[in-house]
Amino acid sequence: MKSTRFTFAAALAVGALALAACGGGGGTDETGGTASGEATGAGSGAAGSVQVLIGSSGDAETRAVQDAVAAWSAESGTQAEVIVASDLAQQLAQGFAGGNPADLFYMSADQLHTFASNGSVMAYGDELSNADAFYANLVDAFSIDGEFYCAPKDFSTLALVINDRLWEEAGLTDADYPTTWDELTSVAQTLTSDGVAGLGFGPELQRVGVFMAQAGGNLVEDGEAVVNSEANVEALTYVQERMQDGSFAFSSDLGAGWGGEAFGKELAAMVIEGNWITGAMENDFPDVAYTVVELPAGPAGKGTIQYTNCWGIATDADATDAAQELVEFLTTPEQQLAFADAFGVMPSVEGAAADWIAAFPEMEAFINGAEYAINLPSMIGSADVIAEFNAQLTSLQSGNVQSMLDTVQGAMEAALRG
Repeated sequence: MKSTRFTFAAALAVGALALAACGGGGGTDETGGTASGEATGAGSGAAGSVQVLIGSSGDAETRAVQDAVAAWSAESGTQAEVIVASDLAQQLAQGFAGGNPADLFYMSADQLHTFASNGSVMAYGDELSNADAFYANLVDAFSIDGEFYCAPKDFSTLALVINDRLWEEAGLTDADYPTTWDELTSVAQTLTSDGVAGLGFGPELQRVGVFMAQAGGNLVEDGEAVVNSEANVEALTYVQERMQDGSFAFSSDLGAGWGGEAFGKELAAMVIEGNWITGAMENDFPDVAYTVVELPAGPAGKGTIQYTNCWGIATDADATDAAQELVEFLTTPEQQLAFADAFGVMPSVEGAAADWIAAFPEMEAFINGAEYAINLPSMIGSADVIAEFNAQLTSLQSGNVQSMLDTVQGAMEAALRG
């Protein structure tokens, strides 16, 4: 069995994907591009220059973006400045409210719907020369009523992460990697022992939702709420039954803050997590060997969830043309692979996938998920519905699945009504 060892740090944020910033050093490089530290506000720079506002997972991401923007600045002759937000969502809102937004910025799908509703962001996606290069599911995440707003900057998916030692000690081999729910049930039960759950995951839709996708379910289809569909009932009933027999468990019930911690402490032999787990394992649990495989298929086939941000451009930006040119530079396969090497993200352009897999073969399961990943709803009000869903999930082990889904169905219908 091949043990997974990653030598780069992947540190993506999840949930709303409004990344908290880590401080960066200030200074101006020799090419004329400016690398800035934290800023409390976000306003467009001088005419003809591009101001870039980012949320950063750490120094590696900050340096990578600063270097890329500086390289573009040297090549284009256009001044550019990178500002690392201390609170990206707040600083974006302040910039728009003050009529002085950054030209270019990280933006999540839920933020897109909010800012597009009042005309704050440009719909420039279809104007890009590489508009057809992105994964279709990522384009869908940043499209409203069929209009492609902004270029996905990178993405992540969920996969099954397996503890090599516990797997081998249970008498399992590579041939036993689960590809169906029945096989997942079998290996999870085999791996379960005193103090160790066969499979662990966070107590949230953002993890449990993969089973819904595998059953053919979702929360919204064709603009209609489908939370309490038969597919979703089947998915949550399957999870509930496995929780009741002790082979599945929420990370919180195992005494861990998230799935990666439960896995690293060997409280769960398998977890459902994203590619950001590699950084945590490298930094906090370097002695735990593991393998990543695609999530098993359910009754409707394969399913996972993807998370992504885009490069947003402000409608009132001083340098919209230059900002769009910078986006095209930042989303070339070469630059996206450089970002992957620097801080572990997956490229949003399909053309970079083969080179990414060649560089990080142990991570292939994550990028393979792009073919069948779903997006969680991101329209205005969806965050409140997801919070309600997560509140209902706390009682999944003993609760009434149909009643739980009916409650969230009502909340989703209300959100869709605006």
